[in-house]
Amino acid sequence: MDTVIKDCENKKYTIDDIYALPEGERAELIDGQIYYMAPPGRTHQKLVSRLHQTIANYIDAHHGTCEIYPAPFAVFLNKADNTTYLEPDLSVICDISKLDEQGCHGAPDWVIEIVSPSSRPRDYIKKLLKYGSSGVREYWIADPDEKLVTVYQFEKETMIQYTFGSDIPVGIFSNFSIRIQ
Repeated sequence: MDTVIKDCENKKYTIDDIYALPEGERAELIDGQIYYMAPPGRTHQKLVSRLHQTIANYIDAHHGTCEIYPAPFAVFLNKADNTTYLEPDLSVICDISKLDEQGCHGAPDWVIEIVSPSSRPRDYIKKLLKYGSSGVREYWIADPDEKLVTVYQFEKETMIQYTFGSDIPVGIFSNFSIRIQ
């Protein structure tokens, strides 16, 4: 998803500033810095749609209790931190007590981000650190330009890269893999 950073000043923003944005304007907040998001492109949306469908079908077929949400869906990683608000492309939450009408309060079990050239540093560095330190169990970064998926399984302290077209095992579910074309 393309992103433009508009706020280069030293002001530290909070979740209240996110909710004060004009209707229809989307942004994420990481450590008090606002990152505005441009509308996603067709390839991005196609990947999100296919992944959402594949994961939802797996959960339904196995009578799972996990729930999957596509962006825009608010993720508040830590209740005590009002300077971080994220909208992952896909969030899988298995502890439904974390969910309310505002979004997810606490770490999702699995997060997938579809990277764009402008979001690359944020997805590969800032969000990686946030997700890894907050309790996210698995984090995928799908890069359509490079045709790569980088999989971080934080519980196992592993990082593996897969090419599009490979079977990618899902760490939070047994006997489930996804092939991204």
